[in-house]
Amino acid sequence: MNDPSTTGSILISGASGLLGSVVTRALEAAGYRVYPLSRVSASAPFFYDQANGSMQLSEDIPLTAVINLAGASIADGRWTQKRKNTIWRSRVETTQKLCEALSKLPNKPGALLSASAIGFYGADRYQPAAEDAPAGNDFLADLSVAWEQATESAQNAGIRTVALRFGLVLSAAGGVLTNLIMPLGLAVVGRLGNGNHLQSWISIDDAVAIILLCLENESFSGALNVVAPEVVSNREFADTMSQVWRRPQLPPMPAAVVRLMFGEVADAALLANSNIRSTRLQELGVNLQHPSLREALTAARTA
Repeated sequence: MNDPSTTGSILISGASGLLGSVVTRALEAAGYRVYPLSRVSASAPFFYDQANGSMQLSEDIPLTAVINLAGASIADGRWTQKRKNTIWRSRVETTQKLCEALSKLPNKPGALLSASAIGFYGADRYQPAAEDAPAGNDFLADLSVAWEQATESAQNAGIRTVALRFGLVLSAAGGVLTNLIMPLGLAVVGRLGNGNHLQSWISIDDAVAIILLCLENESFSGALNVVAPEVVSNREFADTMSQVWRRPQLPPMPAAVVRLMFGEVADAALLANSNIRSTRLQELGVNLQHPSLREALTAARTA
């Protein structure tokens, strides 16, 4: 293992989340010293008090980089105005306060890797969209645009910044897959609506590998779509899950029922067309472990 004093120190917001916890383990295995951005202990070297918008960053711990993964789940219940405000604040306000604080450090980190989402492109991307495609015009698109713009103070301070636009991150430990498997693993969720809408995804192992490559490549900045090359329909996703998990599918859920159950989330996320590609992953020299959905789901099931 490398000596952390020479490899460097990394601050992670959202360190206890699904992706943040795996990234933390990978960084520690690579020899980095990892610090979480605490929300509960004012005595921690890195602390965010969201109630009063106070960001406390220790000047005694020089940071090599910051990985910003904080954000409330968009899939936990219907989008009331209160829930939307929580989702927005947890991403945009947290990122803005963090970047403002980073810009004022006497010893600034060399890089900021900040989460975003392929929701940037809107909910009706049937035609392929890569990193140079324009933003959409719905709530998730507006959220993603504001989320990325919140890093402006860090960029202006000369901190190399990467906007990680994640597709569906596949892991059996949490996230979207746990919502698609019935209790006790008796069945998997079938297609939603007509099942023709497209979905872009990435295995959690590949997502972590991409983050580490972004960290190490000192010339890489800007937007990056963190997605596998194989875009699948919702029908194909459900069929492949059923085959890999060796469990039957639940009956298809008509779009009207999806909308009745989930409200605005239905068209914004569950029934959205998301044909997102990346033309920039090749700049990082990425060699995906799981380029196909079947490989990714098999890896998740056996992890």
